[in-house]
Amino acid sequence: MSQPAALIVIDAQKGFDSPKWGATHNPACTDNIEALLELWRTNDWPVVLVRHDSASTTSPLAPGQEGNDLYDEVVGKHDLFITKTVNSAFYGKPNLDEWLHANDLTKIVICGITTNYCCETTARMAGNLGYDVTFAIDATRTFDLTLLDGTVVPANTVAAITAANLHGEFATVATTAEIVASAKQLD
Repeated sequence: MSQPAALIVIDAQKGFDSPKWGATHNPACTDNIEALLELWRTNDWPVVLVRHDSASTTSPLAPGQEGNDLYDEVVGKHDLFITKTVNSAFYGKPNLDEWLHANDLTKIVICGITTNYCCETTARMAGNLGYDVTFAIDATRTFDLTLLDGTVVPANTVAAITAANLHGEFATVATTAEIVASAKQLD
């Protein structure tokens, strides 16, 4: 990381603890997000926080609901705060792409919730827009998915498929430990 990368923390919100979403995986997700935030904040590297404001009033992520709040571990110093109503952080307000360009940032690290929706969609768009993307797979989490035939795909498998979809095409998939180790080599 000769040039600092912007850390983009997507939808790390209390509403994802709701049983509405079903079974999840990676209980260390929030700890890993917190470790990345600590590294970025200590080095004064750019941090972007993203919050999903659901348009559905019954969603735990709807504005005014406690579930709309970011996790306490995430709240803190940041350079940009984006709100969105769709999957990609690039379609939020203010405009992420414009902000990255204005700050000459070409590298980003993505973490947050959920692995296969908002995080993956943002990573795919970032890759298509020409950014150098690192996807912190263990600083994301997702939920079981039910296929059309009723088969349940476990969350850990869903996350593994996202990693396979992204790696080498849209992003470099790495663990939090790998990201921290590569960052410390600069010291």
